[in-house]
Amino acid sequence: MNTLYCLPDGTVQGLYTEAIDLATLGTLVVQRATSVEFDDEAQAWCAFSAMGQCLYSHPSRQECLRWEQQYFNQQREP
Repeated sequence: MNTLYCLPDGTVQGLYTEAIDLATLGTLVVQRATSVEFDDEAQAWCAFSAMGQCLYSHPSRQECLRWEQQYFNQQREP
């Protein structure tokens, strides 16, 4: 599920998706929540935090991206 959060200052936050044309809301500022990269040593895809910590790893890149979406949507839920 794709969730957008409207903040009191009028900005909208959420995980980027092409399910909705977000550009229709205004100018986009996009920042990666994690960096999903292949870890040669582990031989798996890893979702790395901004601090470089591997938060999740899996042989499938698609699974790492799915985890990232689920994880960050849960972090925003009230």
